[in-house]
Formats: sequence, structure tokens, C-alpha cells
Amino acid sequence: MALLRDKTQPYSTIKLPLGLLNFFTYGTMVIFAAFFQLYLLDIGMDKLEIGSLMAAGPLVSLLAHPFWRSLSDRGRNIRVMLLMMMVGLLIVGHLVFKVNTYPMLYFSMMLLFFFQTPLLAHTNSLTLGYIEDMGQKFGAYRLWGSLGWTFVALTAGPIIDSVGQNGISLLFSVTLMLAIGSALLLPTIRKTTNTPIVTPVQIRRTLQNKYFVAFVLFGALVSLPNAINSIFLPLFISDLGGTRFQIGVAFFLSTLFEVGAFVLLNLFLKKKLTYLMGCLTVVSLLFALRWDLMAGATSPVQVILIQVLHAVTFGGFFHVGTRLTALLLPRPLRSAGQAVYTVALSGITGIVAGLLGGWIFQNFGPVVMYKMGVILTVIGAIGFGLMWNRLGKNGYAPALPQPEED
Repeated sequence: MALLRDKTQPYSTIKLPLGLLNFFTYGTMVIFAAFFQLYLLDIGMDKLEIGSLMAAGPLVSLLAHPFWRSLSDRGRNIRVMLLMMMVGLLIVGHLVFKVNTYPMLYFSMMLLFFFQTPLLAHTNSLTLGYIEDMGQKFGAYRLWGSLGWTFVALTAGPIIDSVGQNGISLLFSVTLMLAIGSALLLPTIRKTTNTPIVTPVQIRRTLQNKYFVAFVLFGALVSLPNAINSIFLPLFISDLGGTRFQIGVAFFLSTLFEVGAFVLLNLFLKKKLTYLMGCLTVVSLLFALRWDLMAGATSPVQVILIQVLHAVTFGGFFHVGTRLTALLLPRPLRSAGQAVYTVALSGITGIVAGLLGGWIFQNFGPVVMYKMGVILTVIGAIGFGLMWNRLGKNGYAPALPQPEED
């Protein structure tokens, strides 16, 4: 990031507001992730309609992320862009809870996703911008975010129930306003996001790497059931007779051990391609076990306990997959590879998860939905296993990109 801020700014004036910004931003996100689907159910939408609406998020994010990143880099002021996102989210969020027709709901949700989907990425960029010259570690502020996510997840359910029909709207607005207040307490910073520009040529060269393409396709098969679970877990717990508090506990437990999982993975994972591919195969099989357990769950308590596996499965899959992206490609193509990996496993699978998961849940029920997740994940695990075997026998070195012909 290009430094344009006064280096004499004391760190003590930044630490607490920056920590609170992460705390309340992540807290706002968990309200949406854990409880918004129940609001949609309460106003009369079925599972397919809810899934279709939630699928709009990853679709809008494909446009929202580059738009806000470009705007931040041109203005060289991430803090102002972040404030614009949060104020826009506050206004549109208020509109979402006031509309009374489906067309207006879909329109307002598209606007909400436009402001909401890039919010965490820009919060991370802003955090890095403040701390990079001060010898501070990003993990400490990411921990503030995890604490906000877990604390709000635990407390939101009872608060929403006690307030009544407008509980989720009120809690969403208050938490987001606290995030805005924290951002306003931060001093001015003039930096860019420092996001590498990915060109179409780099994307094309990346997609010519057959190992990387196979890795992304098998990863999408494993990632799809996880995206379905993220959308429909609150509805599944509700169908089993669970309360909002129990839904919050499920999200709390899924995050509680995630930080520990990342720390252990950083300490003990070897940076060796075949070793990591073997780890990814094992993690994928654990994913399949998790979905099989979910298909057999008959009470909210069982689902809550199964969610503890999230730290190992999602944490391991995300961490190992990110490392493999770098090892499968030569250095000049790694940014393009990371972009392809993110779009495939977060964008495209998120869209498919909302539509396919909602259709299966609505017409065949959650057991079939999770059984389908087992099948897809096992196919992905077999694919990773075959890649592991092939790489172990033949070895692998990422090919250098060839120059473009005139």
C-alpha cells in the first residue's frame, strides 16, 4: 500500500477504535448470516424463494467487489469508502425490513448485497493499512472480529425474541451504527487496497494449467454443500424445533475453534504439494462425514454438536486450498489463480447453492439435501485423491507462463 498518512499518528489512538470496528462489523455480518433467513420465513417465503434470494448475494458480489476496490484505489481512501458502504448498508437495510412486496424485496436485497458483500474485505484492507507501519499483527484484530461474531451470535437470538417482530431490524441497525461510530473515531488514512490487477491474459494462462483447473473443479464440488449448509442451517434447526438462541449457539461453536484451527495449521502444515493434497483429501472426507451426520440429525442439539466440525473442515479446506493455489501456479500467475479460485468457490458455488439447495430443501427435505452433499463431497475427495496419487508418482513443477504471440 502506498503510504500517504502521517507516521507520527500515535498507535494508542488507533488500537481500540480499530478493534471495535472489526468487532461490530463481524457482529453485523453474523446477524445477517444466522437470522435473516428466519425473518424471510416469517414473512411467508418458502425455502426455494429464500434460496433464490440468497443466491443473489454471490452474484452481486462479482460486480460489487471490483467496483468498490476500484473506487478505493482511485480515491486512495479506504476509510471513506468503508463508511460509504456502511451508511449505504444501514439505509438499504432499513428499506429491506419495510418493503411489503416481493419485487421490492428482491430489488432492495440486490442493493443490500451491493453494500454488504465487500464489507469484510475492505475492513481487512483498512486494518492492514493502519497496522503495517506499527509492527502489529493482523491476527490480533481478526480475533476482535471473531469475538464480535461469537458474542453477537450468542446474544442476538434472545434479544430478537424479546423485542419481537422488529428485533432483527433494530439489532442490525444498532450494531452497524456502532461499527460506523468506530470507523469515525479512526484518524484519516490515505492508502490504496494494493490489490494486484489481474488481466484477461493471466486468467487465460491460469486456465490452461490442467492441474489447477482440476483442483478448482474438485474444490467446487466440496465447497458447494458447505455453501448450502451456510444458507439453510438456520432453517434446518428451526424445522427441528430449535430456537433462535440455539441457532446462535450453532454459529458460535462453528467459529469458536476456528482461530485455534488456523493457528495449528500454520504451525504444523508442511509446504509440500503432495502433503497438502493428501491433507485436502482427508479434510474432504471429513466434510462428507459431517454432511452424513447432518442428514441423520433429529434434534437441534445434535446439529449444534456437529457444527463443531466446522473448524476442522472449513478451516482446513480454506487454509490448505489457499496454499495449494500458490504451489500449483508459477509466481506471475498466483494472483490470477487466487481470483479464479475465489470466484469459483465463493461466487459461482454460492449462486448454485442458493438455487439448488432451496429447490431440494423445498421439494425433498433436508435429509436429501445433505445426502446430496455427501455424494458431491465424496466425488471431490476422490478427485483430490487421484491428483494426490498422480502428483506423488510423477512429481509436479508449475510451468512458467509462455509469452503472448503477436
